[in-house]
Amino acid sequence: MTNKVLLIIVPVIVALLLAFGGVYTVDETQQVILTQFGRAVGEPKKDPGLYFKIPFIQNVNYFPRNLQEWDGDPGQIPTLDKTFIWVDTFARWKIVDPLKFFQTVNNVTGALGRLDDIIDPAVRNFITSYPLLETVRRTNRELDTFEPGMEREDIGERRQLGIVKVGREKISKGIMDQAQPKLAKFGIELVDVKIKRLNYVEEVQRSVFGRMIAERKQIAEKFRSEGKGEARKIEGEKEREMKRITSEAYKTAQVIKGKADATATKIYAEAYGLDPDFYSFVNTLDMYRETLDKESSLILSTDSEFFKYLKGYTGK
Repeated sequence: MTNKVLLIIVPVIVALLLAFGGVYTVDETQQVILTQFGRAVGEPKKDPGLYFKIPFIQNVNYFPRNLQEWDGDPGQIPTLDKTFIWVDTFARWKIVDPLKFFQTVNNVTGALGRLDDIIDPAVRNFITSYPLLETVRRTNRELDTFEPGMEREDIGERRQLGIVKVGREKISKGIMDQAQPKLAKFGIELVDVKIKRLNYVEEVQRSVFGRMIAERKQIAEKFRSEGKGEARKIEGEKEREMKRITSEAYKTAQVIKGKADATATKIYAEAYGLDPDFYSFVNTLDMYRETLDKESSLILSTDSEFFKYLKGYTGK
């Protein structure tokens, strides 16, 4: 009985192993190359579904079907106008011929190495062939920037950095067009290449930052000088206004005082005109009071007009 069971179970297990070993699946993000003793056999399987192979003899090699990333190492590259910059690029690629891909680079790691060898020189070739302006800008659009302290004419001159004839997008396209034919023999299609970041090298950065600091100091000094000039102008206007107010006030006071004196003189004249002798007498007494005191000594003739009101004084 035991032998009979074994005779049934063993063939079933072998059949199951053969069945599972001879079936494989491919999903939407994969494509497959079958190999037999290390050599590719049959056509690549690109459509998703269930497939069969010879168990234990044929092996399934999966390759990605969707877009893959390539991120280049940032490098120092001189532009045509001898400006050294750090350039960081990235690309997107995919496997369009898995058979060529398997026969040449074999796997994604090998493909990335080939991309490094092909795209990096293309990037260097195009960056060194154009001035910095072409790599940085895409169009001749006027820059919508504003720098405090700069006149409109100065800003316009700063914005006219040069004429863009090629631009960043065409340079990126040129890099892709140069690299694509070299990648086709590996079954790789280069979908896109972009410049991710541009930056000055450290030595140029210090020079640029120093120039920016100097320009900002110049603008700040311009603000200070304009502020001082405006302050002097305000102070001058204040002094002029104060003098004007003082002058007008003095003029008004003098007019009022003149009118008052004239009115007083008129009143005095009218009052003293009623009795001229009395007016003369009062004025002479005032003169005595102001010129004579106990310490004064005065020798005059008795015929002097100064003592005319004292001649008839009896001391009563």
